[in-house]
Amino acid sequence: MKKVTFLTAVMLLAALTATAQNNTKGYYKDVLIDGGIGLSSKWYIPATIYLDLSTHTLLSVTDDKDYSIQDTLYQNSVFIGNEYDENGYLLYPDGAPRFRVLYVNGGSSFAHGKSVGEEGRKNIMQFILNGGSYVGTCAGSALSSKGVIWDEGFRRQEEYFAIWPGVIRRSEAHRIFTGMNFPKKSPLLKYYDFGGDLHIDSLLHNLGNHAYRGMDWPAGTEILATYETDTLHLEREIGGEPSIWAYRPTEYSGREVMCGSHPESIPYGERLHLMSAMLRYAMDGNGYPSVKAELANGEERVMDRSTHDNQPELTKIGDKQYHHFLIRVPKKAKTLKITLKAVPTTQADSTYKEPDLFVFARRGKFAYKGESDIQNISNGIGKEIIIDRPKAGNWYISVFCNTTVDTEETKYGTRYTGRLDVLNGVPYIIQAEY
Repeated sequence: MKKVTFLTAVMLLAALTATAQNNTKGYYKDVLIDGGIGLSSKWYIPATIYLDLSTHTLLSVTDDKDYSIQDTLYQNSVFIGNEYDENGYLLYPDGAPRFRVLYVNGGSSFAHGKSVGEEGRKNIMQFILNGGSYVGTCAGSALSSKGVIWDEGFRRQEEYFAIWPGVIRRSEAHRIFTGMNFPKKSPLLKYYDFGGDLHIDSLLHNLGNHAYRGMDWPAGTEILATYETDTLHLEREIGGEPSIWAYRPTEYSGREVMCGSHPESIPYGERLHLMSAMLRYAMDGNGYPSVKAELANGEERVMDRSTHDNQPELTKIGDKQYHHFLIRVPKKAKTLKITLKAVPTTQADSTYKEPDLFVFARRGKFAYKGESDIQNISNGIGKEIIIDRPKAGNWYISVFCNTTVDTEETKYGTRYTGRLDVLNGVPYIIQAEY
């Protein structure tokens, strides 16, 4: 938990900006689609295509009693890691989220949660707390909770993620179609009007659930939609119960959006808009960008630690990730010189090509590619920027790793190929001097 604690604390430096900025940049991809052990395996979600989101997919067999050691090994590489990717797919080396959203499919919540394991569940919690968002439908919504209200009472489900510290109740309704009603102030209505009638119908519901308000209702939980007043004469009535709900642990965490039914597979109409709105609301709730550290004038900062060192403030940068730094430039400074250097290494492989790190600088706001006052995007790691007569104030300096992995599609989903060395991070030395 040291990584979570430090990253949360250092994010307070971001308050130095005049306006808070949501973190929409610096991710490897937009959505990791979890169709792992015990879950429905889908190559794509229509809403991600509709929204033009980049995706990475985990697939497995759908029968939770008939998965192989290969299924387990590949899923472990995603949620836990392996020798070339110590931190797993969800996290950068410093514990920051690698994707904007983790989407978890329907299926068996018990089988999948158990297969992810304790270490995988801890990584999912860290992903959320450090700014990654979550969308879960049916089993995915159940997994977000800490347990289930059964007829005989509450049971804590240790295999659940507990990222939303509330309780769900299962409907026990098999393959029915339900309607949902939107409260007039539902945040989902910011994205689509759903015909203007505050209603959507014909959502597949297969042994789904609802958020249970009668026990341990977490403060800050938002009800985004409720099940239509029960006209189906179900044994366990769900009319009026929360069918879609959202939660954000802190302003620096990601936002979680859960739905007890299945809007994810429909490629047209209001149900497509519903899944799209859920993804958009989750992404609009990504955590704020963080400042790694305030640079001391003229002092080198060596960023060469690994995940297992538990020092995220000094950890190497991941592919397509930004590291943000701050330096306070006084009045009448003649120049501001920013230097980026490679960490000396005994690289024995003569075919090794140095990764490309870019550097950007901007006064008063976080600096990004295309949003900076000055930049150096030449090849390699070594860089220098000199700013003559810089205005006094807070200057934000960012390092960006432009070198990334390649991918290929396999029966287990999207697999990394190519520059696997960047997954454990690229070391560098940063210095700012005025």
